[in-house]
Amino acid sequence: MRKAALGLTASALVVGSLAGYEGYREHAYLDSVGVPTLGFGTTAGVRMGQRTDPVRAVQRLATDADAFARQVGACIGDVPVAQHEFDAFVSLAYNIGGGAFCASTLVKKLRQSPPDYSGACAQILRWSYAGGKIEPGLVTRRKAEYRQCMGAAQ
Repeated sequence: MRKAALGLTASALVVGSLAGYEGYREHAYLDSVGVPTLGFGTTAGVRMGQRTDPVRAVQRLATDADAFARQVGACIGDVPVAQHEFDAFVSLAYNIGGGAFCASTLVKKLRQSPPDYSGACAQILRWSYAGGKIEPGLVTRRKAEYRQCMGAAQ
């Protein structure tokens, strides 16, 4: 069942998936492109030398996922999407950033009339690069997000 993206929120499934994809790090580190990162992939406001604990990291992950869900919903607007599609889009946006997501061909495919759902899901697979190189971990993640978007991993 599809509902307007603007009214959807991130599910517990996507928060759990993000935790698995991102992994937990107690101490701030530089990710593969040099961005300070902490907890379960949090980058906003992170400075080297910071640390967190698992409880705070999960709370921050849930808060961040909600913020990305609102941004994804705003970009997609009133286009109806299924929860599994929306969660795949939130996972992608969490990883590539809301601005990149909103400017993507994926969003353009959803906002055309009629929406190209399978084409939008296929666009997820294109986001497998970090620092200009294909990243094997991102290839694996994108395949899982694609399957989720297509309804295979619910």
